[in-house]
Amino acid sequence: METIIGIDLGTTNSLCAVFKDGKPILIPNNQGEFLTPSAVGLVDEKVIVGKSAKDLKVTQPENASVCFKRYMGTDTEQEIAGKKFNSPELSAIVLKTLKEDAEKFLGHEVKDAVITVPAYFNDHQRKATKLAGSIAGLNVKRIINEPTAAALVYGFHDQDADKKLMIIDLGGGTFDVTIMEIFEGSLEITSTAGESFLGGEDFTFRMAAWVLQQVGKNLEMVEFRQPELMVRLIKLCEEAKRKLVTETEVSISIPDEKGNLTDQKVSMTYDQFKEITSELMQRLEKPVIRALRDSESLPDEIDEIILVGGATRMSLVSDYIKKLFKKDPCCQHDPDQVVALGAAVQAALIKDDVAVEDMVMTDVCPFTLGMQIVKTFGRQNHEGYFLPVIHRNTVIPVSREETVFTMHDNQQKLTVEVYQGESRKVKDNIKLGELAIEDLPPAPEGQPINVRFSYDMNGILEVELHIPKNGKKYRTVLTNHVKNLSEEEIQSAVKKLQGLKFYPRDQQANRDIVVFAESIVGEVNAFERESLEQTIDAFEHAMSSGEQEIFEAAKQELLMRLSSLGHPYKKNTEGLNE
Repeated sequence: METIIGIDLGTTNSLCAVFKDGKPILIPNNQGEFLTPSAVGLVDEKVIVGKSAKDLKVTQPENASVCFKRYMGTDTEQEIAGKKFNSPELSAIVLKTLKEDAEKFLGHEVKDAVITVPAYFNDHQRKATKLAGSIAGLNVKRIINEPTAAALVYGFHDQDADKKLMIIDLGGGTFDVTIMEIFEGSLEITSTAGESFLGGEDFTFRMAAWVLQQVGKNLEMVEFRQPELMVRLIKLCEEAKRKLVTETEVSISIPDEKGNLTDQKVSMTYDQFKEITSELMQRLEKPVIRALRDSESLPDEIDEIILVGGATRMSLVSDYIKKLFKKDPCCQHDPDQVVALGAAVQAALIKDDVAVEDMVMTDVCPFTLGMQIVKTFGRQNHEGYFLPVIHRNTVIPVSREETVFTMHDNQQKLTVEVYQGESRKVKDNIKLGELAIEDLPPAPEGQPINVRFSYDMNGILEVELHIPKNGKKYRTVLTNHVKNLSEEEIQSAVKKLQGLKFYPRDQQANRDIVVFAESIVGEVNAFERESLEQTIDAFEHAMSSGEQEIFEAAKQELLMRLSSLGHPYKKNTEGLNE
């Protein structure tokens, strides 16, 4: 079987690993180091990558680019030596270098890879990452969330553990929080939250802006008119930020407009750094609270807090964790390396390596998936509202259903527009695709249409429409960020999704229960009638939801209610769910 490498494609640094001899190991680059700066430069039409490109960014900023991961999934282009590149193209150059390093280390060609992304990357950002892998000549077997990858390493090395973890992942440009439980070799993610435009680079820029302010300069003006000064100052502030981990005060030199160091210096204390970055820390806190709320966890219920990403080395982060959780964070594995190692463990899981045969991992959908609907207020219809079908942090793979209704008598056309996001209105969410039909059967306004979403770990979303009036079904498969899967692989994944689908409303035995229960409604007193009708309503709703656990509970509740009223249901009680 082909070797699958694991790649951590980072904002600041990237690295790769491979699962070999029963464990994940890091792959060194051509300089013998594990971290390869995510930097690309052009010198005399020749592409350079890594440390040399990062250094070039300081001396010739117009000839190099860094931090391009932050623009994944957007139309933003960056100019290098007069040539324009988008983020997937620049990322592909880094990925190709990592691929070549892996081939040199392993001694054979590498075609397949697992690439990590921030858990809160949206569909377009994940699609752009897969595109970058394709441009680099890699078959991306799986896109895996960075916190999940980190947790895989801790789970792999401690498979007998039984505990709840929170992974705090603060990289150069992104921030993620994931809560998961480890028990008996299983890793179950319960919630994830984060921001895709918040990372260590933001703290560095805040420091640079403050330093410039002390000498009467404006950050935006310096960036525009004196790029050499700005790039050198950013590098100096990054070094000063790292010193503040162990020191209470640092001194930062002020470069001249050409980027050369001068005798002018500005001092900054840890307290000053804490003050100027307080707004950033507040932004860090919101996803932490959201992840706790979504997983229904209290801070004291978290057994370990794992730090991932180089920016978590800042004392600000560890101080915040100690204050909220009343315990020190865990750093058994290098925060800069653990994600790549986890990607290698994921590769081993894909290959069914014997070393991970007892490990089971479940992931969640980081964003809500839903569709556009029309709402009526004051007898007026208003378009553009979002109806969630699969809520964020739902364990995947999953299949869920909602019912919508036609708006006009004899309506023939219907378009289901699919979106991803958390906003109440679709204009603030991301459109993934649509499914349109033009042959609805004639019916009065309010004809029900069942819409089912089925979603798997590869990012395949199947949308299915069911018309109860004539029994017809229509479907489409959205593969927006699974471009590297073959048609055969997509069809295989869709086939597996069918096993998740549960259609209790289609079974005559279940409809018989409703008919019987409705015949009893008129035979009971007023108080009992209201209670019985509520139980019937709950059962019918459960039949439409398509969630087996909810359906089973509602069915048992209805059968018990009928029995308590002296009207036990006996017809076809066996095999109702077959």
